[in-house]
Amino acid sequence: MLCLRDSIRDDDPSWRRLLSAVEDAYTLTEIILAAWQVARVLTVRLVEAVLAERARRPLSWPRCPACGGTMRRKGCATRQVTSLFGPSQWRRRVGRCPQGCAIPQVAPFDEALGVQPRQRSSGELQALGCALAVFVPFATAARLLGWYSGSPISPRAVWGWVQAAGRRAMGHLQASLDAMAQGHLPPPEPLDAAQAALPLALGADSVMVPFRPEAGQPAGKIQWRAINVGVLADLADALEVEELPVTARDTLTTVYAYLERHREHINDARDKELGLPLGSGMVESACKWLIQQRFKGVGMRWSEDGFNHLLHLRLAWVNGRFEALFGLALSPNS
Repeated sequence: MLCLRDSIRDDDPSWRRLLSAVEDAYTLTEIILAAWQVARVLTVRLVEAVLAERARRPLSWPRCPACGGTMRRKGCATRQVTSLFGPSQWRRRVGRCPQGCAIPQVAPFDEALGVQPRQRSSGELQALGCALAVFVPFATAARLLGWYSGSPISPRAVWGWVQAAGRRAMGHLQASLDAMAQGHLPPPEPLDAAQAALPLALGADSVMVPFRPEAGQPAGKIQWRAINVGVLADLADALEVEELPVTARDTLTTVYAYLERHREHINDARDKELGLPLGSGMVESACKWLIQQRFKGVGMRWSEDGFNHLLHLRLAWVNGRFEALFGLALSPNS
């Protein structure tokens, strides 16, 4: 620990306590958790030092959106944003319109950092919160995120991040659909010859989800709505899905009657020769993971916006497009 003590020279007693906790830790888990506290404080101080240096650089003041005059400096103000490592603070110059126009003060340095006027949490913290909310309830996501960052995170904050990110995801999807409607098709996915030769499997099903009768508090009788799910997969993935067993006699009767009515449309022998899957396991699994596991928990009832925003985040995750919504690379291999 001598090298570490020599590299961190600070008379602050908190440093000595943090370093002593690492020295006194006994098990590997205790050592790592104690070292994590040191890393957290070091990261915050490094971030604040970089922000303080950059805030002193010359900057260009924007023009007033009301009168067109150049904004002028009116002093400095402190800004704080909570990140993955806790709160970070910096002081930066703020300005107003010299003509006294009724507009909020501006902080060009915040804009250069990509920080919104009322933003209280950093982008990577919001991205991780949304990633957790894709799999677990908002309260659980907030608790896990608080453990990681060392700062209290409210479930309401996680809910708000999901709504904002969900709206972006829906906007991206709509933009892609609009472009396709105008004849601008997306670039084809690069595939080798073996992959390109595989057939595609298409499955469709629906699942019921509980909705609130109206927005706001979850009051009134539950309204069940059918959510349609479609899956398009190449054969390499589809063949790995195990078929679900059918045990109920009435279900067997219904299926048999359906097959009899559509015998002329069904040629299982031919499809089997082509290597196509004959069961519904693929789409059943998609319904279970995409909808049931997250939206049909005990006591859950969803508003239409809340459901759509979170659903689009889950779709972005399963389609490998989640990180692109935030402009981040969260995984080491990204």
